[in-house]
Amino acid sequence: MASTNFHRAARLTSVAPAFAALGDPTRLRMLQRLSREGPQNITSLAATVDISHQAVSKHLRILEKARLISSERDGRDRMWSVESDRMAELHVVLDHISGQWDQALKSLRKMMEEK
Repeated sequence: MASTNFHRAARLTSVAPAFAALGDPTRLRMLQRLSREGPQNITSLAATVDISHQAVSKHLRILEKARLISSERDGRDRMWSVESDRMAELHVVLDHISGQWDQALKSLRKMMEEK
């Protein structure tokens, strides 16, 4: 049991930077656009948010550091895309947390019905 708790804690520690990066509405919008429309360059991403290219670049670096996106050179452009494996990892963590809440609510409902 202690090993399982250790692995859960390690997983939460590894995904915490990703959730922190997603706490910014601009970064979240950029990630949504990349998820919905596929790889984009900085000019295309900047057109959807009302901030400078420099600010967009800063947000992209934060998302990249959190391993939510990556980039590849395409001629003179750098194309940014979502890291689907990382997104799947976040999905697993959120599913686990959701299951814990479901179980807690089920226990609460049962307790209230018994009273």
